[in-house]
Amino acid sequence: MSTDYQTAREALGARLRELRTEAGLEGKGLADRIGCQPSKVSRLQNGKQTPTATDLTAWARACDRPDVEAELQGLRAGLEMKQRHRSWRRQLAGGHRGRQEIAVRQTEATKTIRGLEVSRVPGLFQTPEYARVIFDSNAEFRGIAPTTEAAVEARMRRQEALYDPSKSFRFLLCEAALYHRSCPAEVMAEQLDRLYNLVGRHRVEVGVLPFGTQLRRTAPHAFWIYDRRLVIVETISEELWLTGDEDLQLYERAWDWLAESAEYGAPARRLIGRARACLDLS
Repeated sequence: MSTDYQTAREALGARLRELRTEAGLEGKGLADRIGCQPSKVSRLQNGKQTPTATDLTAWARACDRPDVEAELQGLRAGLEMKQRHRSWRRQLAGGHRGRQEIAVRQTEATKTIRGLEVSRVPGLFQTPEYARVIFDSNAEFRGIAPTTEAAVEARMRRQEALYDPSKSFRFLLCEAALYHRSCPAEVMAEQLDRLYNLVGRHRVEVGVLPFGTQLRRTAPHAFWIYDRRLVIVETISEELWLTGDEDLQLYERAWDWLAESAEYGAPARRLIGRARACLDLS
């Protein structure tokens, strides 16, 4: 749980305690009024449990302060926003390994992953050397501990899911991802060879959006869809974890519209092969 989120939850808990005290109620007395166990009152006040909207309505009424319900619901809305926004500064404070372990667990819990990458090869398809360059570069950019080897190990372990017969993977890559190169040419060549061999593989669908193709909607940024429960959007400063039905439907529609214009199978291989042929390996 992020520090920002927990701090906000504790602040909401402190406000709940303040209201109870002002109403002259003990914890047990408030619990009796709202119909819960005193232990729940304690957890809510101490920021150990996130209150529901119903909890806050009941709390305000039990304290004879219906006028503060809007305030409490606003604090809860801000809490949810902090849960959605996960800053890279905090996530990567100890290096990349922790975030990669989260990715491993998310992949283990998912049957179908759909994704769009605009300028790089998806982590699930990366070679160790390509991943190593990505992690080293990001560590330098963010000024964090370069826990690269542990992060690469976790990323390679995550790729074991590609061999799980119960899972499927459907990815779209803008053709630019085949050319944008932050690594030596020989590393990129090896990476493109791996990608070439993944095209057409059972349960792994790789589509390439060619330069110049007509799109119903342009590709604004990379995103990953985990089943129909979570969308992760990556920006320079933070990740967005979106779970609302409207967000999920919007990103699914974006993925579907882009997929209509992608090349698959032999045409996708030709695009990958063309990018590899442009590399100067001399």
